[in-house]
Amino acid sequence: MKDHQESMPVREVLDLRLRGVLMDNPSTNLERLSGRLSLEGLNPGSLIFTDDSRLSAPQHFICRALSFTVSFFALLVCLPLLPFIVLAVRLSSPGPVFFRQTRVGQRGRPFTLYKFRTMRQDAEENGAIWAIRDDPRVTSAGKFMRKTRLDEIPQLWNVLRGDMAFVGPRPERPEFVQWLSKEIPFYDLRHMIRPGITGWAQVRYRYSASLEETRRKLEYDLYYVKNHSIGLDLLIMLETIKTIILREGAQ
Repeated sequence: MKDHQESMPVREVLDLRLRGVLMDNPSTNLERLSGRLSLEGLNPGSLIFTDDSRLSAPQHFICRALSFTVSFFALLVCLPLLPFIVLAVRLSSPGPVFFRQTRVGQRGRPFTLYKFRTMRQDAEENGAIWAIRDDPRVTSAGKFMRKTRLDEIPQLWNVLRGDMAFVGPRPERPEFVQWLSKEIPFYDLRHMIRPGITGWAQVRYRYSASLEETRRKLEYDLYYVKNHSIGLDLLIMLETIKTIILREGAQ
């Protein structure tokens, strides 16, 4: 850093800045191009001291109202599908239709997340296991529901309750949060905002099945935390719809 500062023509650059020329930090440009906030050399100031997409109180209210409205109408649209989904879950394997699990929400508060069950009832009889690609515990009906994200319909209720937002970092389980917070720096920062049904990491990155992939996914989550805006939420919603139509699967 010191060599970089000594090699920079500070006087000339400052003169251009005072003349009204917009100066961008190279790391900021890289962040905008990649859509992620690199963990390499990241410091809290990168998230705190920024003028980018700073939401005002009315904008926060609009984001919450948008999330609530989209979830409410999505739930209404999905109502006719519910009997067929319930039947498919019942026929695929014995056990309850709904899956309830404790997840970590905004500011670390735990909440109960609801989904349609996509795995065998005994999937975790020996304790919590991290889901993997092509997980053999997933039922035949569960594979289809995960591809189309039908299993996540009950989470719309979580949004209406205020546990979640429609858009935000995906909520993780407490036991995994405790481990990941020790292994990955700044992991807890993703809990500064409400978790979501879909998010920037979900539309920009593949399914994370390893510690390194989770680390990379966190970089997209932190980009969203820093650049959270109404426009970004709308973009993620559109990308999510495209993902469902193309049946690219949940990430």
